[in-house]
Amino acid sequence: MKPIWIVDDDQSIRFVLEKALLREDLPTRSFTNTREVLAALEAAADDEMLGPQVLVSDIRMPGGSGLDLLDKIKAKHPGLPVIIMTAFSDLDSAVSAFQGGAFEYLPKPFDLPRAVELIRRAVDESQREEVAEERMAATPEMLGQAPAMQDVFRAIGRLSQSNVTVLITGESGSGKELVARALHKHSPRANGPFVAINTAAIPKDLLESELFGHERGAFTGAQTMRRGRFEQAEGGTLFLDEIGDMPFDLQTRLLRVLSDGHFYRVGGHNSVKANVRVIAATHQDLELRVKQGGFREDLFHRLNVIRLRLPALRERGEDVPALTRHFLQQSAKQLGVEPKRISDAALARLSTFAFPGNVRQLENICHWLTVMAPAQLIEAKDLPPEVMAGAPVEAPLSAASAAPAAAGEREAAAPSAVPPAAAVPAAPAAAVGQVAGWESGLEQEAQSLLAAGRHDVWDTLSRRFESRLILTALANTRGRRIEAAQKLGIGRNTITRKIQELGLE
Repeated sequence: MKPIWIVDDDQSIRFVLEKALLREDLPTRSFTNTREVLAALEAAADDEMLGPQVLVSDIRMPGGSGLDLLDKIKAKHPGLPVIIMTAFSDLDSAVSAFQGGAFEYLPKPFDLPRAVELIRRAVDESQREEVAEERMAATPEMLGQAPAMQDVFRAIGRLSQSNVTVLITGESGSGKELVARALHKHSPRANGPFVAINTAAIPKDLLESELFGHERGAFTGAQTMRRGRFEQAEGGTLFLDEIGDMPFDLQTRLLRVLSDGHFYRVGGHNSVKANVRVIAATHQDLELRVKQGGFREDLFHRLNVIRLRLPALRERGEDVPALTRHFLQQSAKQLGVEPKRISDAALARLSTFAFPGNVRQLENICHWLTVMAPAQLIEAKDLPPEVMAGAPVEAPLSAASAAPAAAGEREAAAPSAVPPAAAVPAAPAAAVGQVAGWESGLEQEAQSLLAAGRHDVWDTLSRRFESRLILTALANTRGRRIEAAQKLGIGRNTITRKIQELGLE
C-alpha cells in the first residue's frame, strides 16, 4: 500500500500522526516543508507506488503554505485526496481550500481517533478512484452488434462534443451508468471528474447534503464544511442515477440548479456556481410519474432534452455470445484463474434466456460459471438453474423500436460512422449464490490433500476460501473495500489485513 504523506514543520504533530497511523497498519512518510514534498512528487513521477495514497498538510509552514501546495498538487494529481490541518484561527483560510479541491480539513488541536478516521476515509476514497480508473482504462467501453446497440453508439457519437443534458432510460442492469461514463469520456469535459450518485440508495434526510454539501454547524454532527457531489463534479459530469426516486422537495432544488447553475449548501447563505454537466438515468416511466404527481413536470422537461433509451438484453440476443466470452475473461482475471471456454450448445441455451436482470445478470452468471463449472469447457448442463428453468426470450424488437419515440423528443441525425467507443456494461458482479453440493466439492478437495500426505490442509483451504470470498465481494462492490467488508460482515481493518496476508493487493 502507498504511504500517507504528512507535511508539518511541527515535529510533535508528525510524530503523533505517524505512530497513530502505524498502529492502524497505514504506512507513512513525513516532510517538514512544501519544497520537500514537491521534490518527492517529482521523483515519484515514474513510479506510482512511490507516491502518496493521501496527503495531510499543515496550512502554515515556513517556505510555502499548505494552500499553495494544494494548488500545485491538484494541477498534477487531481485524484489525490488532500487533508488540510489548521488552527481554529485559520478556519477561514481552510474553508477557502475547498475551492482548490481539498478532501477535508482537520482543525488543531485535533482528536487523534477522529483524525485517523478521517484519513481512513480519504484512503478508501483514493482506492475507489484507483479502481475506477483501472476499470475504465482496462475495459472496452461497449460491445454490441445488434442494431439497437448500434443506435446507442451512434447517439454517443452525436453527443460527443455536446454539453447538453441527457436522460438515459432502460431496465435495471442494462448499462445506464456505463453509457453515462462513455458520454463523459468522449465529451469536452473528459479531463474533469465523473461523479455518480444513486438517488434511490441514499436516505432522504441525507440526500440533500450529499448533493449540495453543508456548512459547519448546519445540523447535528456537521462538525466541518463538506462539499457535495455538485462541487466534486466541478468542470466534469454529474450522473444522477434512479432520478425517478428523488424526493419531491429535492426535485425543486435540482430544477433551480439546472435552470440558473447556482445552489446553496445546506445551512449556507452564499450561492455556489455549478459548472457541471448533468446526465440522469431511470428505469421508471417518468411521464407516468408526472401524471401520478410523484415527479415535477418542469424538471422532467428540463432533464428530457435528449433521451437515450438502452435496449434490454432480450432485444439484442445476437450480442449474448460476445458478451459471455468477455465476461468469462473478466471473471477469470478477477479471481486469478484460467479463463473457461463455453460450448456452442451452452451459448445457444443462454441466447434463448430472457435475462430479466439484463447485462448485469449475464455478468453474474459468467462469474458463477467461473467459480462453479466443474470443467474448463462449460456445457449446457453446467448452466445455473435459473437459466435451465427460465422462459425463452421473446422475439427481439426491431431497431426502430429501440429509438426514442416520445412526443417532443429531440434527436440528432446519425453520423456516418459508428464511434470507436463501445462498452460492455461493467456492472458489479453479484454474489456467487447458493449451490447445492459445494460442500461436497470442499470435502473432496480436503480428502485429496489428506491422501497426498499434506500437513497444511487447514491453512491451504482456508486461504483459498477466504481469497475467493473476498475477491467475489470486491467484484460485487467494484473494489470498494469498506462496502465489501460490510457485506461480508467483517470489519474494514480485517478485510485490509486479509488482503495483505493473502497477497490480493
